[in-house]
Amino acid sequence: MTFSAPGSRIASKLGLSDRIFAGPRSRRLLATVESGLERVDEALARELVMADSLANATSRYLYDAGGKRVRPMLTLLTSQLGEGPTDKVIDGATALEMTHLGSLYHDDVMDAADKRRGVPAAHEVWGNNIAILTGDLLFSRASQIMARHGEAAIRLQADTFERLVIGQMHETVGPQDGDDRVEFYLQVLADKTGSLIAAAAQTGCVFAGGPVEFEAPLKTFGEKVGVAFQLLDDVIDLSADADETGKVPGTDLRAGVPTMPYLVLSERTDAASIGLRERIDAGVASISDGEDPAILDGALAELRDHEATQATLDLAYSWSNEAIAALDPLPDGAVREALMRFARAVVDRSR
Repeated sequence: MTFSAPGSRIASKLGLSDRIFAGPRSRRLLATVESGLERVDEALARELVMADSLANATSRYLYDAGGKRVRPMLTLLTSQLGEGPTDKVIDGATALEMTHLGSLYHDDVMDAADKRRGVPAAHEVWGNNIAILTGDLLFSRASQIMARHGEAAIRLQADTFERLVIGQMHETVGPQDGDDRVEFYLQVLADKTGSLIAAAAQTGCVFAGGPVEFEAPLKTFGEKVGVAFQLLDDVIDLSADADETGKVPGTDLRAGVPTMPYLVLSERTDAASIGLRERIDAGVASISDGEDPAILDGALAELRDHEATQATLDLAYSWSNEAIAALDPLPDGAVREALMRFARAVVDRSR
């Protein structure tokens, strides 16, 4: 049962409200969060208006394609540990969601993704240069929003952006000799995904004047739940249903970007696993030489059903449990309960 406001567009985009806000004491909290998400969406629509016609079209492209608004939801949730969704909290949530949007433009260029949120990737429409510049424009606009609220807000934005960039750099260069490939990948996820979700969880409490002692636990929670979120995305990326992902199944692997199921597969020493990995590697090499990406369909279907993918799902649950444990310092109540449910929901999306 979903306790969503009738006709709520945000609730349908979120898709997690029935899990996160289950239970009687969550009804009032859900109403507050949904109201706040409407305000964030209105702010995004307003802040994404550009005077230049080309910039206006490109910067609104992925916003108009939809999105779950997961990060603003976390900011609004943790704001309940303080004064609630004040104008400052709405600004923080808007800036972080805009930062996330900007990173998607860059990610799709670097991963050579052909679709995002069910529509052609921006670089497929305008080319790589314009897509990259659009991401830069969104980062700039997000920084302008944060600058309204002083040095601490600017520092939070800058520190988060720095980690996003470092994570992307490391992913681009790849692990070096002596690096554990799985641990290296987990650090990339912590930087690229976890840092922004951690910032969202912190921002709500900090911008709403919540207790300072909650900041570190919320940062840890956000980072760990972000890694769990991305590990589950690696599983979903292999889904045969493009409607579930908004992308062609196995988009990352077809582009030569290793994901956790592939990395776990690479650690297996049985003949079947070695053979599957070699076929994936050969397929990726052929695609880079111009072959039809569909040549990997069979191998990726095998990987989807391989034990390595189940191991990735198990790892996602482990990080989710660690995120929940990080919430111990928070008081018992609707906020902590919702955050715990969120940590469980991000790894239950494949069910």
